[in-house]
Amino acid sequence: MVCRSGATPITLNERHDMKLGLQGKKVLITGGSKGIGLAIAQAFAAEGALPVLVSRDPANLSKAAQHIKATHGIDAQVVEADLAKQGACEQLAKQVGEVDILVNNAGAIPGGTLHDITEDRWRQAWELKLFSYINLTRIYLGMMEQRGHGVIANIIGMAGAAPRYEYICGAAANAALMAFTQGVGGGSVHKGVRVFGINPSPTRSDRMQGMLSQQAQTKLGDASRWMELTKKLPFGRMAEPDEIAHLAVFCASPLCGYLSGTVLNVDGGQNFAPPSA
Repeated sequence: MVCRSGATPITLNERHDMKLGLQGKKVLITGGSKGIGLAIAQAFAAEGALPVLVSRDPANLSKAAQHIKATHGIDAQVVEADLAKQGACEQLAKQVGEVDILVNNAGAIPGGTLHDITEDRWRQAWELKLFSYINLTRIYLGMMEQRGHGVIANIIGMAGAAPRYEYICGAAANAALMAFTQGVGGGSVHKGVRVFGINPSPTRSDRMQGMLSQQAQTKLGDASRWMELTKKLPFGRMAEPDEIAHLAVFCASPLCGYLSGTVLNVDGGQNFAPPSA
């Protein structure tokens, strides 16, 4: 879904397709088999780009590729890979080769306080969400700088800009990725490469439902009441994956050719809402 100026989502087939100069562009998307990653792949395919989907789940990859083919007539390449493993990013780059656009999106950092997450689980989560972003950027930035053009988009998360006690592992990783994006994107432009980030606020997905269920159990004593935690969000709902995806595709297009080193917060204004809201 994508949204009008108000709160009511509209479906993809209700929107007018944009023409963003992305026809034939090769786009590598990690965590691309579901959620925001799949929505980004769909949005790129709608513009005639060629998505390469990376995920640990072969079944989800197959379903995602079939859906893209059925919807847009685009044959998406799929790669099964666990980017948390040592050497996996280098192996992926060898398998896929050069790309026009890299979208770092993989990651599943658990919710919880500092007391809830063991050191081993903390490090495991950061290997995927933090270090795969860094490692893939290191590899592809070099390729892109050598040829003089390319775009890297980091899908990060609002917890980096608005840290929360109950999501401390993710907040710390996202804050690091924000600084990483800003620093790299500020210098990469000298060799023709743009690097930007997007911080989605809570976005509808199975993973987000799981995290909200955990919070509902802690705060309300009933995990099944998780939907109540979304009522005070802007527009009374979570963001839709398509709302993040279309922003990512637009920012990666030539129409946003002066955008680099910036991390965009997509939170419906929540960060600036009055305390009583």
